[in-house]
Amino acid sequence: MLTIWGRANSINVQKAMWTVGELGLDHRRIDVGGAFGGLETPEFLKRNPNGLIPVIDDGGTVVWESHAIMRYLAAKYGTGSLWPEDAAARAVCDQWIEWTQTTLQPAFIGGVFWAGYRTPKELRKPALIAKNVARCAELFAMLDRQLAGRDFLAGGALSIGDIPAGTQLYRYYELDIERPSLPRVEDWYARLKSRPAYREHVMVPFADLEGRTNH
Repeated sequence: MLTIWGRANSINVQKAMWTVGELGLDHRRIDVGGAFGGLETPEFLKRNPNGLIPVIDDGGTVVWESHAIMRYLAAKYGTGSLWPEDAAARAVCDQWIEWTQTTLQPAFIGGVFWAGYRTPKELRKPALIAKNVARCAELFAMLDRQLAGRDFLAGGALSIGDIPAGTQLYRYYELDIERPSLPRVEDWYARLKSRPAYREHVMVPFADLEGRTNH
């Protein structure tokens, strides 16, 4: 059985779990990280020397880093669905996976969610947060342009390319921040929310993370 280590309200764990849910894989998830601790134990560090979540063990194949996990699971179990067989189509997915990792997630998760929501109120830097909120507006506007004429980032069907950026949407729309009107992103979000795996694994309450700086 596939085993996943990581708490349910970790956004990186949610990428892996949403993938698992879309693929309908039999699995078990073990809570570690955050309030659960366990990341510094010798047993966990043997699986991931970085001491971070998520980590999976798929019949003896251990994989860490959320995007590597997504690619592994989609390639093994989702060829023709989440994982396009055509190399050019797969490259479009990879572009948005990497863009989320290098551009969107640092601005939103690092610059807004962590710097704002997860930092104790007395330590927050409003000017820095406002700068990152404005940057996120630009980045989500880029997604809005990408979605012109298509239902999902890489075309007409959900693919692995939607998962990293799509996972950010729940928190982006739940936080009390300024957001531009982006009709295509909003429609994309509505399509994602209609998927049972998204509702189960991404739309997870995160109120217990407010003011908490531990992983």
